[in-house]
Amino acid sequence: MRFQNPVLGVDDLDRAIAFWSAFLDYRPIDAGRTARWCTLVPADGDGLRVGLMHSTTPARDRPRVHLDFAVDSAEAQEDAARRACELGGERVDWPDYPDDADFVVLADTEGNRFCVVRPR
Repeated sequence: MRFQNPVLGVDDLDRAIAFWSAFLDYRPIDAGRTARWCTLVPADGDGLRVGLMHSTTPARDRPRVHLDFAVDSAEAQEDAARRACELGGERVDWPDYPDDADFVVLADTEGNRFCVVRPR
């Protein structure tokens, strides 16, 4: 057995495709695309796939599983957070930030939480 890809539940598949494609520099693949499903792959072809699946379940404020994205600096972290917001995502007012937090909590256009983490 091997890990295939993370899957995000989304309200609006087209909106989620636009957000994640732009944020990650990914592209949708046509194979298997339906009204309820889309697989995104890195534009350069190298890396983890992401599945987007239509869901009627609302996003959770405190999901048990979420995505973390690593960046190389505080500046890159701020750039990623700003870009996510420009694409329709938002910063999440996270009450549990430690004083020396190395992460920023964000939400995509569907309310799914993810973090951008910088080195300590």
